[in-house]
Amino acid sequence: MVVLIAVLAAVAAGWMALGMMRPAPVKVVVKKEMDTTKVLVTKTAIGFGDAVRASDFTWQPWPKDAPLDGYITEASKPNAASEYAGSIARTSFLPGEPVKPAKLAKPGQGGVMAAILPAGKRAVSTKISEETAAGNFILPGDFVDVLVTRKQRSSNGRGETQVSDTLFRNIRVLAIGQELDQKDGKKAISGKTATLELNANQAEQLALNNTVGEVSLSLRSLEDSSKAKNENPADDDAKKKPSAGIKVLRYGNWSRSFGLQ
Repeated sequence: MVVLIAVLAAVAAGWMALGMMRPAPVKVVVKKEMDTTKVLVTKTAIGFGDAVRASDFTWQPWPKDAPLDGYITEASKPNAASEYAGSIARTSFLPGEPVKPAKLAKPGQGGVMAAILPAGKRAVSTKISEETAAGNFILPGDFVDVLVTRKQRSSNGRGETQVSDTLFRNIRVLAIGQELDQKDGKKAISGKTATLELNANQAEQLALNNTVGEVSLSLRSLEDSSKAKNENPADDDAKKKPSAGIKVLRYGNWSRSFGLQ
């Protein structure tokens, strides 16, 4: 009996030792292949207003479950890279960024400036100098306030004084001279003109005030620009004053006198 118990204990101990020496079972995980499609993306960085080439694009796998609204897929436009070659970039692109047709203006849809202008906007240029454009530190894409400095007859009618008014606030600068974008890490761009993005009413007012005074640009901070979208103090005045001039009857003939009121 003692020998039998010893044998059974040895067998049990050996079985337990064998179980401890066995490697843990390996869990095999079968990875499900993701269902993808191919989306047109930019191969290199593209600047605002640049003309793109077919070599600037490539096809990249994209999950079908991810949002595809507005993206160009290989299934829908297999020759998209060659179709959009020569188009103008309406915005800047980063490498690997999906391409949307709305961000490109195809050849034949106007020049570079017409291509980058939003609907309902006008590109209007005004003369600038280092003194009237924040020391040439205003760059394309910045937002500015537009000021006009003019002479005004004094209240007693015997002299003139200089006054300054803010015409528009938070106006986007489209170009400085012929430069549409900051390139090569430039900190300042010099030019004799600044092209601004205005609506039709603002374009008329700027053209008028260019003849009656000196127009200056005041650079806004990025934080202020994001908080003051479409802010324009002249809009309320424009509703009250449909014209920036008055008609005068002089010796039986009507004449028009322009100037701010």
